[in-house]
Amino acid sequence: MLFGLDADIFILLAFCLFAACAFEFVNGFHDTANAVATVIYTNSLKPNVAVIWSGICNFLGVLFGGIAVAMGIVNLLPVELLIDQNVYHSVAMIFALLFSAIIWNLGTWYFGLPSSSSHTLIGSILGVGLAFTFMPENTKGVGVNWSKASEIFTSLLVSPLFGFSLAIIIMFLLRRLLSRPLRKIVFSEPKKNQPPPAWIRGILIVTCTLVSFFHGSNDGQKGVGLVMLILIGIIPAKFALDNTRDPENLNANLVRIENIMEKVDTSLLSYREMADFNEAKFEIQSLRKQIDHPLEGHHLPEKERLKARRSLLLISRNLNNVLETSTTNLSSQDIARLKTELNNTDGIRTYTDYAPDWVILMISLSLGLGTMVGWKRIVVTIGEKIGKQHLTYAQGASAEIVAAGTIAASSGLGLPVSTTHVLSSGIAGTMVANKGIKNLQADTIRNIVLAWLLTLPVSMTLSGTLYFLFRWIF
Repeated sequence: MLFGLDADIFILLAFCLFAACAFEFVNGFHDTANAVATVIYTNSLKPNVAVIWSGICNFLGVLFGGIAVAMGIVNLLPVELLIDQNVYHSVAMIFALLFSAIIWNLGTWYFGLPSSSSHTLIGSILGVGLAFTFMPENTKGVGVNWSKASEIFTSLLVSPLFGFSLAIIIMFLLRRLLSRPLRKIVFSEPKKNQPPPAWIRGILIVTCTLVSFFHGSNDGQKGVGLVMLILIGIIPAKFALDNTRDPENLNANLVRIENIMEKVDTSLLSYREMADFNEAKFEIQSLRKQIDHPLEGHHLPEKERLKARRSLLLISRNLNNVLETSTTNLSSQDIARLKTELNNTDGIRTYTDYAPDWVILMISLSLGLGTMVGWKRIVVTIGEKIGKQHLTYAQGASAEIVAAGTIAASSGLGLPVSTTHVLSSGIAGTMVANKGIKNLQADTIRNIVLAWLLTLPVSMTLSGTLYFLFRWIF
C-alpha cells in the first residue's frame, strides 16, 4: 500500500498526473510563439531571453490566475461521469482525453500550425462525454453539460472575430492619431539584427509580458482542471471535497436554499422540471443527514465524501435547470439569491470547485518549462507567413494588446479562450488593415483555418474512440 492506495492504483495515478503535466508542457511550447513571436521577430529580445521571460510570466499567470476556467472545463462533463465510483472507468476517461489532446497538439506543432490547445482539450472532453452517453451506467442518457458547452463554444467562436476586428480598429487609430514621423517608425518592418527604438522595444516587451501572463491565467487553468479530474476520479476520498472547509457550515446554505424552494409553485412545473426539483430536494435532505451532527475534526468521513459531492453537484445542476425555465413563480430577488447560493464564491459549489496549492504549482512549473522550448516553428508562421509582408512594430504590438485584453476578460468571466486563435486573428486583422484582404497569404491562412476546423471533430473522434478502447481494456 502506498499513500493508502493499492500499488496498481498508485501507478495509474502517477502516470495520469505525469500525462497531465506532459499536456501542459506541450501546451507551453506549442503556444510559446503567441507571446514571443513579436519580441523575437522585431529583435526586441534575444530568443533565449524571450522564452525564459515568457516561461516565468506563464508560471506566474497560472499561480495567480484563480480556478474559474479550470472548473468550467471540469463542469463540461455530466455529474454522473464525475461521480462514477469505478476507478478504472475514471482512468479510461482520463487516458482518453489526455492522449487525444497530446497527439493533436504534437501533430500541429510539428507542422508549424498555430492550432488551439483549448479547442483540443475541449474537443477531447466532449468526445469522452459523448462516448459516455452509450455506457450502461449512464441512466440519464446525457453525456455533456450542454449549457456549459454552449458558453464555451460562444467564447471560442467570438474571441477570434473580436480579435480580428479590434486589431483593425487599433491600426486605424494609430494611423489617424500618430504624427507622420512616428507613423513612419512604427509602421516600418524590423531591420535584420537591429533592435527597434527603446520606446518601441519597451512596448513590445510589455505586450509580450501581458500575453504570457494571461496565457498562463487561462490556458494553465485547463491543466489544473485536468489534474482535478484525475484526483477526484481516482482518489475521491481525498479530493471529492475541499477539506479546508467545514462541511457543517453547509447547513446555513441549505436552509436558505430550502426557504426559497418553498416559494416555488410546483403546479407550474413541467414533468421534467418537477423531477429535477424533487431530486434536488431529496439530495438536500440526504446531505443534511450527513452533516447534521458533530463531525470529527470538522471533516466528513472519507467514505462519505464522494456521496456528499454527488449531492452538491446534483442540487446545483437540478435547481439551475429549473431556474432556466420561465415557469417558476419566484421573484427576481429570490432567483438572484438562489443563484448566489448555488454558484457564487459563498455558495455550495465552493466545497466542490477548488484546487489545492500544490496542483496549481505543479501545472505552473509544467507550463513555464514547456514555454522555454519548441518556439521556433510557430514563430516563423506568425511573423512571416500569415501576411504577404513581414510583421511591423505596430502590427505586433496591436495584435498582442488585443490578445492580452481578450484573454484577461475571458479569464475574468471564467471562460476558456484560445490564445492562438486570438493572436493569429489579430495579426490577420493588422495585415488586412494595412493593405486589405489581399495582404493575407492564402496558403497559410487555409492551413491555419483547416487546423482550426479539424481540431474539434478530430479530437472528439479520437478521444471517444480511445475511451471505448480503454473501457474495454480496463
